Amino acid sequence: MDVAPVTYVVVPGLGGSGPDHWQTRFAAGRSDVCRVEQTDWDRPRRRPWVKALAETIAGCDGKVVLIAHSLGVMTIVHWAAEARDTSRVAGALLVAPPDVEAGRGGVPPHWVMWLSGWAPIPMRRLPFRASVVSSADDPTCSTTRARAFASAWGASFLDLGLAGHVNPASGYGPWRGLERLLATTVD
Repeated sequence: MDVAPVTYVVVPGLGGSGPDHWQTRFAAGRSDVCRVEQTDWDRPRRRPWVKALAETIAGCDGKVVLIAHSLGVMTIVHWAAEARDTSRVAGALLVAPPDVEAGRGGVPPHWVMWLSGWAPIPMRRLPFRASVVSSADDPTCSTTRARAFASAWGASFLDLGLAGHVNPASGYGPWRGLERLLATTVD
């Protein structure tokens, strides 16, 4: 039996996942990857970001696997809450979800002015398989809150331990084990 190929859709967060980010490295040189592009990576507005995700998915062939980091996770959960049809999504890897409801105590200060449009966080089961990956020392979200997201979204949960925000600053440029993790995320 032939397995239909999937397209990986990279959904970056604030700043757009620069050249050293694990998302960018994963996508480099691959023909099976689409990347969501935002008009403004530094001023994240929910509606335009969700619309860009919807347009990217629509432009891909066949099934897609969503690979999100940080605010990209919130983009996906808002899209899933609003979308009429999510049947093309085979799974989602949701890495380092930020607690956009935590206010000044949970996110970097430069985020605070952009967060009002991202709350409330949809806390209902996602209509596709998902895995939440978090870190015990992520400055944008507590482990308790990340576990609550996973539970509400019907997602599996993986705690990476002391891995910061799972970005280049915390040692996640190359990410050994990412392909294996993706394989467990797809239906």
